[in-house]
Amino acid sequence: MFKRKQILSVFVVGLKRTLGLFDVTVASVGIILGAGIYALIGLAAQSSGNATWLSFLITAIIAIFTGLSYAELSSMFKGDAGEYDYLHAAFNKPFAFVMAFSMICAGFISAATVSLGFAGYISNLLPIPVLTGAVLLVIVMTFINFIGIQESNKFNMISTFIEFIGLAIIVVLGIPKLGSVNYLAMPHGFSGVFSSAALVFFAYMGFESIIKLREETKNPSVTIPKALVYSILITSVLYVLVAMSAVSIVDWQVIAASEAPLATVAQAVLGSNAFTLLAIIALFSTSNTVLITLVTTSRMIYGMAKEKTLPAFLAEVHPTRKTPHLAILVLMFLTLAFVLIGDIGLVANLTNFFLFATFASVNLSLIVLRYKCKQTKRSFRCPGNIGQFSIIAFLGFLSSLFMLLYVVKNLLGF
Repeated sequence: MFKRKQILSVFVVGLKRTLGLFDVTVASVGIILGAGIYALIGLAAQSSGNATWLSFLITAIIAIFTGLSYAELSSMFKGDAGEYDYLHAAFNKPFAFVMAFSMICAGFISAATVSLGFAGYISNLLPIPVLTGAVLLVIVMTFINFIGIQESNKFNMISTFIEFIGLAIIVVLGIPKLGSVNYLAMPHGFSGVFSSAALVFFAYMGFESIIKLREETKNPSVTIPKALVYSILITSVLYVLVAMSAVSIVDWQVIAASEAPLATVAQAVLGSNAFTLLAIIALFSTSNTVLITLVTTSRMIYGMAKEKTLPAFLAEVHPTRKTPHLAILVLMFLTLAFVLIGDIGLVANLTNFFLFATFASVNLSLIVLRYKCKQTKRSFRCPGNIGQFSIIAFLGFLSSLFMLLYVVKNLLGF
């Protein structure tokens, strides 16, 4: 049993509503941009070659299907537990717990993945071992997460601007060379493109995370659905342009072999100083993604603890910092455990396994809830319907299952 003081800290001390549409959209764009392009474009090029842009386009379409489902669901439910709330209402509590816990796993494993991407860039600048750099980043970002949502948001705003500039530089450098290569050259055919897409879907992780910021967002039923759609569209266009520019500037095999792929691309045009500049920008980008992932995942843990699905102590809010400090601490140790694996490709595919399984379930939950909760008010309704049946959610369900098969293929090394 909680003591009286602890009960007050959980249920009286709440989270602050300080985030508007711009803040939430930037948060989502920030986590999406840092998650994939800077950390995984080299690994993606190994499978898809010059057609890496096509892998990003395929994953963008899947992300839009699922993002629209999330947008409607987030306008129906008020809690921070996110996927757990949706699946509990559509199916049952045990299934909801398993899939929501899968999303928490995707959160801390993805934070570990991007931390390793950060470490790959910093090891090219400073004599710091990869694992050491990744561990230090997780600890520092955890501290910022603990300090408060406003401080985290300020860091996100600055980092998102910097990482956007870095990607814009790659696009600008590539414009004179667009059309210089065959963008449909696939070293492993369409199978390689889909394997690459199964990997780089990680690059879109983040659009679903902002639903966990509901309690800290102004007018969340309207703000969060809009931010979801805006962030996916913005990053999809940027990802495709960056991928096409990168292979236009540098042979895809060079990109595939680099630990700092976008820095290598910039160096090919502007020299060694450009390598340093892009590597520094990549450090901001990847660290920002780790921070926002830790923020949103800790809020999901907090939300599920409030629902009494996870241990109640994880719902405790710090009386002065107004953050779920115990959830944040537990999350840090879980993230560090996967950092120690040290294989960025393996960890990224593990993340995607949990992501696609959860996304398939979320899309299916919208289809079910259209019939179970016809009268429930929603500020956003997913387009593309036949009566109550959502075609978009159905396509999201099928595409998530299809990509899940390729993730398993990647994990098994087929």
